[in-house]
Amino acid sequence: MKRIMVVDDDPDQTHTIKQLLEEGNKDYQVVCASSGSRCLNYLVKNQNPDLILLDIMMPKMNGWETFQKLKANETWRDIPVIFITARTDDFAERAGSFLGAEYIRKPFNIEELKDKIREILHN
Repeated sequence: MKRIMVVDDDPDQTHTIKQLLEEGNKDYQVVCASSGSRCLNYLVKNQNPDLILLDIMMPKMNGWETFQKLKANETWRDIPVIFITARTDDFAERAGSFLGAEYIRKPFNIEELKDKIREILHN
């Protein structure tokens, strides 16, 4: 079973993604964190996820800062990250595509997200 972490300050977003990925699928276990700092705290205390879905626009510690901390830590640096964000400017898209495994704009198509997850987890 693959563990996916969803990091987003919007509880509706995390709940929806969790429900859509786990519904009828025994291949994924989804854990949620409502902030970058909660993501990092989870990683300190638990087994690493196989993939992180990371929002960019979050208060206090945004997705870029969270990503930077992930990549600076030897234990977490190889966890693939998909940026999922409502931020649509060219810089964010180019940086997200370059830094992360993928960059997906909100609102997203769930089938596209599932395809990207499968592609990353099974390669």
